[in-house]
Amino acid sequence: MKRIPPLTLLLALTLTLVSLSLPSPASASSARTFFAMDTVMTVSAPEADESLLSACEQAVFRLDALLSVTQPTSQIYRLNQEGQSALSPDTEAVLSYALSACRLTGGALDVTLYPVVRAWGFTTGEYRVPTDEEIAALLPLVDYTQVSLSGGVASLPPSFQVDLGAVAKGYASDVVADLLRQGGVTSALIDLGGNIYCLGSKPDQSAWRIGIRDPLNPEGFVGSLSVTDAAVVTSGSYERNFTAPDGRVYGHIFDPATGRPAENGLISVTVTGPTGMECDALTTALYVMGPNAAAEFLSAAPSIDALMVDDQGGIWITESLLPRFTPTGSYAWAPIHTISQTEE
Repeated sequence: MKRIPPLTLLLALTLTLVSLSLPSPASASSARTFFAMDTVMTVSAPEADESLLSACEQAVFRLDALLSVTQPTSQIYRLNQEGQSALSPDTEAVLSYALSACRLTGGALDVTLYPVVRAWGFTTGEYRVPTDEEIAALLPLVDYTQVSLSGGVASLPPSFQVDLGAVAKGYASDVVADLLRQGGVTSALIDLGGNIYCLGSKPDQSAWRIGIRDPLNPEGFVGSLSVTDAAVVTSGSYERNFTAPDGRVYGHIFDPATGRPAENGLISVTVTGPTGMECDALTTALYVMGPNAAAEFLSAAPSIDALMVDDQGGIWITESLLPRFTPTGSYAWAPIHTISQTEE
């Protein structure tokens, strides 16, 4: 990795951050906002008619009903309760990819973390800090290699449970993007609770400018990325957390090795690439790895572009993404660590 002097980035400030959200006000007939997967979602597509926007909304509802870890009618809920379940093609595709991502990241992503996450109250809203003994008892249930998937049927050992929350919204954004493409749409902004998919370019043919939220200031931005026909997903513990009675803040991204919220030196991770599902999975995994291990992972993965903010205010960014990044505010002077990548 090489360092770029902070002053080199000052020239980037000539670009503005005016279009960090929607490129222009969307009319009611060109956008659809709804609530699914525990978040507010918006599909903005000026070329789409009401029937196509409705189809996108219904597709997300359908996926939520299949993949939810809390809905008693979902296939994942049935798998967790009964230890086995036949899966629809969508559920099988998501679980299969999630397991491959677990292997790719060496377990930094692990879909069997659900018993641990539940013990901390992140699925119920009844937040608590489990005892060391509770965590030690749950850690043997965290092992993605114990999940069996064959012939459209998934199986789990006793007491194991899976949660596909780290990839579900990303997959949903891919499905919505495909529906829009099939409907003839060439320009759309899909925002599924912060999981962004930029279909094509903006209506004026310019690139989308996607703002990256400052993890330390909800009103501010780290900067923006110039994106065309790609997904952009950001993860950070500032998104969901709770404050314990002792005043300590615990985030929702867990380290599978410890059964505790990850505290490995990163506070925000953004991944951009051709599919939302891959970006969704990797933001979680890179966050868990921490800056040095994540940089080593990315250096051998030239197809993946990422921008990470560490807990010292530094920015780590893949070299191919650097020309498309415009920092803002205090981040214009932040230390920049560029991650060189080798061809596969």
